[in-house]
Order: sequence, then C-alpha cells, then structure tokens
Amino acid sequence: MKTIIFIVFIAFSLASQVDAKTFTRCGLVQALRSQGFDEAKMRDWVCLVENESGRRTDIVGKPNKNGSRDYGLFQINDKYWCNNTTKPGKGCNITCSQLLTDDITVASKCAKKIYKRHHFMAWYGWRNHCQNKPLPDISNC
Repeated sequence: MKTIIFIVFIAFSLASQVDAKTFTRCGLVQALRSQGFDEAKMRDWVCLVENESGRRTDIVGKPNKNGSRDYGLFQINDKYWCNNTTKPGKGCNITCSQLLTDDITVASKCAKKIYKRHHFMAWYGWRNHCQNKPLPDISNC
C-alpha cells in the first residue's frame, strides 16, 4: 500500500512540474471559450477559477475537514468527482491527476458536469468571493 501511495505522489509531482500552467485572465477567458463555457456565465467562471486556484492548473488543495482534497484549475474534489489513484472513477470517471495538466479539456468537462448538478454552489471560492459580489472585468478579452 505504501508503494502505491508513493507512486501516486510521484505521478502528481511530475504532472504538476511538467504540465503546469498559470493563465492570464484573458488567456483563461479564451481557454474557457474554446471549451464551450456559456458566455453569459463567463465572469462567474473566471471569478471561480481565480478564487479557487489562482488560474493555475497544478494546484492540489490542502486537505478539507473531511480529509478530501481539491485538484486543478477548478479545484474539483476527490470525494465525489475524481479518483486519487491510477484508476478513473467517481462522478466524472477520471483520475485526479488528469485535472493537473495544462490541457484543461478533462477538467472543463468535469466542471460543467458539477455545474449542471449543483451550479456554482458546489464551489466555496465562488460562494465566498463571487456570489452577489462584483465579478471580474473581462470586457477587454
């Protein structure tokens, strides 16, 4: 078991070192548009990402109170949505390491699935920093 945990840790470390990306605000908007995110909700998505991950793809959050962790650009939780082993699983049928690359296709698909079920309320970063608050200006993007 220790060997498996070590291998998973190394895989996460390598993924975050090799494929990490930090988006500019307009770069994020362009990437989200290319992934088909709703333009009417774009400012909410940008606000969410800025407050959850700082627009970085390689972020693994500190353990939550329940022991779960959040991964990647959208900080997707491993208790419900991704499997933190090498086998895909849970709600998005993916591994958490797939959320840590600079190709945001898998993360975007999973984030849209989460949104479809729970809207933005699934993300505390959005609840605490975006809900009923001024949203980021993306007019020049």
